[in-house]
Amino acid sequence: MATAWWLRSPGDPSAATPAPGVQRPQALAAAPTAPPSKAPIAAASAASSARPLSALGEAQRREQLALWQGRLVRARATLEAYQIAARYPHESRPIEEHPDQVRPFAPIAEDRALRMPGGAPTQGVHLRTTQERVFAAGLESSRITLTLQDDNGRPLPLRVLRAVQKEVTPPERPPTTREFAIPINDSGTQGDAQAGDGVFTAVMQPGTQGFAGFAGTVRLELHLEYAGQPGFIYFDLVYSPEQAATWLPGVREVLANGSLELFVKAQVALPGRYVVSGRIDDAEGKPLALATFNGEVPAGVAEFKLPVFGLLIREKRPTFPLVLRDVEAFLLKPDTFPDRVMLPRLAGTVHTTRSHPLAAFSDATWSSEERDRYLAELGRDLAQAEDKVREFGP
Repeated sequence: MATAWWLRSPGDPSAATPAPGVQRPQALAAAPTAPPSKAPIAAASAASSARPLSALGEAQRREQLALWQGRLVRARATLEAYQIAARYPHESRPIEEHPDQVRPFAPIAEDRALRMPGGAPTQGVHLRTTQERVFAAGLESSRITLTLQDDNGRPLPLRVLRAVQKEVTPPERPPTTREFAIPINDSGTQGDAQAGDGVFTAVMQPGTQGFAGFAGTVRLELHLEYAGQPGFIYFDLVYSPEQAATWLPGVREVLANGSLELFVKAQVALPGRYVVSGRIDDAEGKPLALATFNGEVPAGVAEFKLPVFGLLIREKRPTFPLVLRDVEAFLLKPDTFPDRVMLPRLAGTVHTTRSHPLAAFSDATWSSEERDRYLAELGRDLAQAEDKVREFGP
């Protein structure tokens, strides 16, 4: 969830890893291919001398000039793009850079076909589904909805013949848990039953449905039927039984170094790298920024800093007070599956800031060794291209 992209200088095999959430710009073209012999280069370098080039030398000079002119355009555009993107630090970015993160807790909605595995879809009908989440930990649950509709969106009579949860394991490994059947019917009296409006609802809660000791993918399989046509659909939930940390009440707010810093508190049970993100809205509900934390945290009471960069505030001119909402977090577990342990969601408003005047925030761009290093590298690329254009120019 950090927020910058990195480029390598030509010929440098080591490139910094791009931070998630930001598109990488078009890479600079590779260094020009060396000509077949040294003679064309010598002829090209003599373009400005009194002695005229041969027809071959002149053609090769023009070819080299066109190549470096194209590279000059790309080098200049890349440098300008980086200068714009690197105005803000990774951990405090405009929300428009992350449109998929504006409403992170919205159910995942899909339009799927009624079919059997490998079979042809039933024409004129649509399975409209929603899934509340795809990662869960501890006693968290994920709500599933399902309805069958025609091409005009009208509900159709659907039967759920069987609904069962099972663990997803490699073929060579036997399951460690038993299947768990979820009753779904049309009584309209249970949370997992049809409510009489054509919408079926199921709740996946692995921690209470026989998977409390299992870490991995839990799958809900639904066997369906409509007008004699069978169908099959499934929903996957990546589950971890661990509890990495619990949230503590209160958010600490600090105005420091010309930026606004919000500290969310937690009691950390499992030390490691935590990734935390929160959305910042202005007083009118307009999304402003995505603030993130990504760092190593020891066990015990911890604070996750979610900053709102001063220049971002100065340029966007939001209406105060600001609102921190929809905070999500997980413990990252590299080289294993599941690769994360989720913390409970903090949905809705988590903190409302004090009102601050715009003048309280700095209008300085982000400054760091990393930014200076990349600006220097991109500047060298630009200077090299400019020198080559002059060398091969008329």
